[in-house]
Amino acid sequence: MTKIIIAIDGYSSTGKSTIAKQLAKALSYVYVDTGAMYRAVTLFALRKHLVSDSHLDQEILIDLLDEIELRFKYNPELELSEMFLNGENVEKEIRQMQVSQYVSPVAEIKEVRAKLVAMQQKMGKEKGLVMDGRDIGTVVFPDAALKIFMTASPEKRATRRYKELLDKGEEVVFEAVLENVQKRDYIDSTREFSPLKQAEDAIVFDNSDMGLEEQFERLLNFANRIIEKNPKDGYML
Repeated sequence: MTKIIIAIDGYSSTGKSTIAKQLAKALSYVYVDTGAMYRAVTLFALRKHLVSDSHLDQEILIDLLDEIELRFKYNPELELSEMFLNGENVEKEIRQMQVSQYVSPVAEIKEVRAKLVAMQQKMGKEKGLVMDGRDIGTVVFPDAALKIFMTASPEKRATRRYKELLDKGEEVVFEAVLENVQKRDYIDSTREFSPLKQAEDAIVFDNSDMGLEEQFERLLNFANRIIEKNPKDGYML
């Protein structure tokens, strides 16, 4: 059976990663969480005291990029791949609110994006891959066989993120989560390099009032229809 690349882009907290994982599992594809990669770089910057509310030392971070090694390792107990930063499992740390607060300004640095995009394109050479992020269908894999652009209202997304953080035991205020979602939307959509935007041939998928099961079934149907058409090579580098 022909293998394709599925590119899922969209706003924060639209459930891109959850759906991407489900699709990858159903299709026996590799799943790559690009957001985790940018979060890991942000965690690295935080640990080096290069980013805060008042500053972002871009030049120092750029100089230190060669010190950053990112790897996904599959955890059979959890049935998912976890992010390792320089050999350390940082999957839990990168999901915390502090990292969410600074990931957008770090991700808009041209050199950071160039490094991670090159890594992501290398991962897709064999196809049979589902990748989610902000610029997958526009920059990383512009010729992906299936492109999906996920969206939902800021309030719906903030509510999802708020519940997720509470479930993890974090003390958060809903208004702060909503403000973070709206701020990330603005930064992601207006940054100079690889801004978040819908690819012309992407399927727009508004899941504001849609459950996970319905989303999964619809998107799996899209994927199977394209795979059955037997596109020549899915994606050619």
